[in-house]
Amino acid sequence: MAKKKNKKDAVRPPEGQGKSTADYYKLKTDAVDRLVNASAETAPEVTEKDIRKVSGKRKFNIPFPIKALFIKFWFAGAVCFFFYFGLGGYLQVADLLFVFGAALGAVKNLLENNMLRFIERDEGESKRFMLVETKKFWGLFLDVLYGFVILGVVMYIYSLITVVLAATIGSEKAAGFGVEPLLFGFVATVVDMAFVSVKNLIRKIISDAKKSVLTQTDRKQ
Repeated sequence: MAKKKNKKDAVRPPEGQGKSTADYYKLKTDAVDRLVNASAETAPEVTEKDIRKVSGKRKFNIPFPIKALFIKFWFAGAVCFFFYFGLGGYLQVADLLFVFGAALGAVKNLLENNMLRFIERDEGESKRFMLVETKKFWGLFLDVLYGFVILGVVMYIYSLITVVLAATIGSEKAAGFGVEPLLFGFVATVVDMAFVSVKNLIRKIISDAKKSVLTQTDRKQ
């Protein structure tokens, strides 16, 4: 019959590790001290992105670029519907285009950009989808000018489409091709993102050039 183990033998530390019984039972209080002395000043910074990584929630989230493009498409189409069609029977062509372009830029500044800032999850994420990033009042005037630029490019694209259709299916059928909110919203979004992509590319080139200069300076030192 096997002998019962002595309680002291059961909790005896493993041999060959060079530790005494007192060291074996010594509490590690460093973590406890850090927890007790923790404060807002000593706590490390944790971003919203880090919190999402460790959270146990697994939800389906639409990527921000898709939401941003849809918002741009929706607002451009809405401006076309409410201003181009809503005022088309009351204003002359020149006046209508002026109001249309101004509304396109004003809505972009007051509604579209603010909504992009509201739905962003990482700080500065929305700036990659804006040409005019400032929140100051003079940003409205820049966006209005930008609205005229977008409208002018879209009108040029529409004229090219009409010429291509006239050469392909005949001028009479091409004459029936007109402005409507969905196509206008899509073309305006493509034009807008083309300008924004050029801005982002220029910013990246400048940023890479600055990093290269700083790296060379550090190496020389």
